[in-house]
Amino acid sequence: MSDLIKRSLSLSGHRTSVALEPEFWAVLDQMAARQKLSFSALVASIDAKRTPDRPLASALRVAALMDTSRNEETWP
Repeated sequence: MSDLIKRSLSLSGHRTSVALEPEFWAVLDQMAARQKLSFSALVASIDAKRTPDRPLASALRVAALMDTSRNEETWP
């Protein structure tokens, strides 16, 4: 995997930033497009479902992995 890429966004009115590998960002971008959501809306929905002890970056990685396992045709 490549170096981390940091993205900034607003969640619940607060600015935050998350650093993930580009491969995870690509899957999350595809998820947002497929669900016809803005990227921020997708992240907000994932954030709302995570437990307080799970960091946002971890929740995003897990969501991307779960989505990929459901849609195996997205793997090269």
